[in-house]
Amino acid sequence: MKKTILALVAVFTTVFLCFSTEDTPEPNRFTAPDAPYAYPSMTCKFASRDTCDLFLDFYPAADSSVREIDGHSKPAVIFVFGGGFIGGQRDRSHYRQWIKVLNDEGYPVFSVDYRLGLKGQDTGGLKMITATRKAIEIGVEDVFAATAYIIENAGVFGVDPDNLVVSGSSAGAIIALQSEYELCNDFTDITSVLPEGFHYAGVISFSGAIYSTHGKVAYKEAPCPQLLMHGTADKVVDYKQIKIFRLGFFGSSKIVERLRKFGYEYNIIRYEGHGHDIADNMYYTLPDQLRFLETNVTRKIRRNADVLVDDPDVPAIKAVASRKELYN
Repeated sequence: MKKTILALVAVFTTVFLCFSTEDTPEPNRFTAPDAPYAYPSMTCKFASRDTCDLFLDFYPAADSSVREIDGHSKPAVIFVFGGGFIGGQRDRSHYRQWIKVLNDEGYPVFSVDYRLGLKGQDTGGLKMITATRKAIEIGVEDVFAATAYIIENAGVFGVDPDNLVVSGSSAGAIIALQSEYELCNDFTDITSVLPEGFHYAGVISFSGAIYSTHGKVAYKEAPCPQLLMHGTADKVVDYKQIKIFRLGFFGSSKIVERLRKFGYEYNIIRYEGHGHDIADNMYYTLPDQLRFLETNVTRKIRRNADVLVDDPDVPAIKAVASRKELYN
């Protein structure tokens, strides 16, 4: 009882209850017509870094939702927004429409901040390589801090600290994939904020990649199940790879080659002809996400899937077309 009271005090000293639940988020080109929005039950400061405070929004599962399948609890989802490491917000309208469906399906969601490591940086030439590497590293560090905060306060949030899925869009997807990659390989000491042996219960990547300075993607420990969703024509976060000697950005197609080779668990959904719009099309691609969450993560049934999709119900919404366009 005493521990519970202390935990509540610790959380609510850094919590801002969200009373303005009637606000309407600003729509954008990825906002689905007439789809409802999720509203957070609380916003918490989980870390202070450099000159900025980092917050997370907590969206609990709907009261009427089913939280278990065959006696297995559904995970909580940690979401990392996109924006090329130069912009983005954790509460954009189309994210909140996607979160609403997850909440209704019984999945609590945490939408988290991270430092924008390329904001104001020179993104030209070789400087971009160093700056991007640093941006990813601090992004992973911040997501680990958010994860540690959620674990420490799991009782207050009503989530299982050993049942957390990390997901992300674009830059956030890179951070999500890189976070599990770091946990499997322990390249640096940034994993020390998490319990020893911690792994995510799953990864969901919307147009993500893994950055490696060690050559091809390789895992010292088996990674958690991974769902990779990517447009085959993506030129912002490449669907395949960009590689110079042992330095490379490995997109979903190349990651899956390695997961398959070593017998690890994966689902990949390849959206034929789509570009970087898949990074923000999460509301329209929910069926495959829910199947992954229900089968691979919740019920822990090993299901590897490699699917090429040409589906008119997934709209080809105009998105940033290339890295040059993004950073110019």
